[in-house]
Amino acid sequence: MDNQRNLLLAVALSGLLILGWDVAMRAFYPEASITASTEEVEPAAGASAAGAPGTSVVSADLPDGVTPVAGPVNLDAALADPQRVAIDAPRVAGSINLVGAKIDDLVLKDHRAAVEKESGPVRLFAPDRTDSQYFAEFGFLANAERLAAETVWTADAETLTPETPVTLTHTAADGLVYSIKLSIDDNYMIEAEQSVSNTGESVAVVQPFSLIKRTSANASADEFIVHAGPVGVFGGTIDEEYSYDDFAENEKYAPEGSAAWLGFTDRYWLSALVPGDGSAEASFRALGGDLFRTDVIYDAVTLPAGQQVSKSTRLFAGAKESALLDQYADSGIEDFGLAISWGWFWFLEKPLLWLLKTLFGLVGNFGVAIILLTLLIRGLLFPIAQKQFGSMAAMKAVQPKMKAIQERFKDDKQKQQQEIMKLYKDEKVNPLAGCLPLLVQIPIFFALYKVLILAIEMRHEPFLYIRDLSAPDPATLLNVFGLLPFEVSGFLGIGVLAVLLGVTMWLTFKLNPSAMDPMQQQIFNFMPWILMFVMAPFAAGLLLYWVISNILTLGQQSYLYSKHPQLRAAAEKEKEEKARKAAQEAANNESSKG
Repeated sequence: MDNQRNLLLAVALSGLLILGWDVAMRAFYPEASITASTEEVEPAAGASAAGAPGTSVVSADLPDGVTPVAGPVNLDAALADPQRVAIDAPRVAGSINLVGAKIDDLVLKDHRAAVEKESGPVRLFAPDRTDSQYFAEFGFLANAERLAAETVWTADAETLTPETPVTLTHTAADGLVYSIKLSIDDNYMIEAEQSVSNTGESVAVVQPFSLIKRTSANASADEFIVHAGPVGVFGGTIDEEYSYDDFAENEKYAPEGSAAWLGFTDRYWLSALVPGDGSAEASFRALGGDLFRTDVIYDAVTLPAGQQVSKSTRLFAGAKESALLDQYADSGIEDFGLAISWGWFWFLEKPLLWLLKTLFGLVGNFGVAIILLTLLIRGLLFPIAQKQFGSMAAMKAVQPKMKAIQERFKDDKQKQQQEIMKLYKDEKVNPLAGCLPLLVQIPIFFALYKVLILAIEMRHEPFLYIRDLSAPDPATLLNVFGLLPFEVSGFLGIGVLAVLLGVTMWLTFKLNPSAMDPMQQQIFNFMPWILMFVMAPFAAGLLLYWVISNILTLGQQSYLYSKHPQLRAAAEKEKEEKARKAAQEAANNESSKG
């Protein structure tokens, strides 16, 4: 009767665990079950400080105040404006808006918007007052007033390429001549050299500035494991303190310390300003509704007649590719690689990513690369597993002596512990050695999980029937493994890999001859199927790693048990003894009730 009650309790607790885990996953790791990327989210219309749909909030004098501008604007109509200069670089394309000197049209040539090949490139930047507005602007304050946002600039070329910079110019009525020289590299970095020449007769006070403004409506979710939102390095420290939801309306946040770079990050994409030489204020600001801005405002410079001042700022707008970010860091952008939320295990994650990419280069498929990576990891851990089994065998060998010590000093626990420790030392037994493989594998598993979540190299990579290894397994039990035309998310989305995970883990537990009491046995019988539900929403690449690892564990355990038959024999004997005692206790209970 007690065993039946315990069984029902285990089933109830398992159900609560599955439901609770699903709720927690949606709260803390929403993209583990729904891996929609930034560009795949259907954005809602923006909202102004006054709440009007689609209204853009623009700072009248940059540091303070907001002024609503009419909207919204259709994307195609905005991009059809003839007052634009094309951008054509190896990895990005788009255009510069001559009205306001905005880089507000940018797509990433190497990355598709969706899994389908015909989906087109990812759109990162879009014009002001469109539903997905996201752009960079380079401008000036002169005598405490902002150069009008509707200012029309003149360009000296039709297309910005790595070989042909473009200079935008504007001459104001007061004799100030403004210029912005834009150049772009072969990747995602644009440099803007902002200059002001005073050709008038009066002294002017000028301040170049740069900003990035965006809506959060199409942003990635900010998760416990992957930050999305404002980010930057200030005073040598990465600042990921705020998410979009943390900002109050019109709140300004200026972190302490000089800014090495700052901007907005999504899971896979980054836009960031890199200030040049000279003192500047760098901050983030909520503009009302779902609009946010980050800006760099250089200190005011007094400019006499006939003088010129220049400031240079770089803009990164592209994919968070680890090797590329590290290259920029090596060239002088402090800690730029930390734009990827590596976390504590970066020292494992970055080598794992390098190894995964190297294997991919050899075999041409990330699924096969994950399998090869699993083989390598298990191969490296095999000597540790051998030590574990050797330690288990030694522990079994000293069990009779331990029981004798426990019986001899049952009334003196301190002396008992001293004698047991002496026994371990004399017999050269380490009771903790059996835990070592598990302790080693936990950080490796977590590091691989983060690599599969963070690495853009895994995005939209196929393997067999799986179209995206960074997303959950699409072939689930409820859609008959992909035969029915609908997707299932959450813990009900039990895919092929999740089922294989449960089966291989159950077989692993069954192969382990360790003696357990009936309650422990019931828990271990349920555990694989609970984990099958728990792990189903995770990236298919992670499940692939775990399934292959379990298969290798089965082979490894079979081999090692054959090398240490005394372990199996001792465990089977202990099992029989415990079963006999349990049966005797049950019989005694029945007789006492009778």
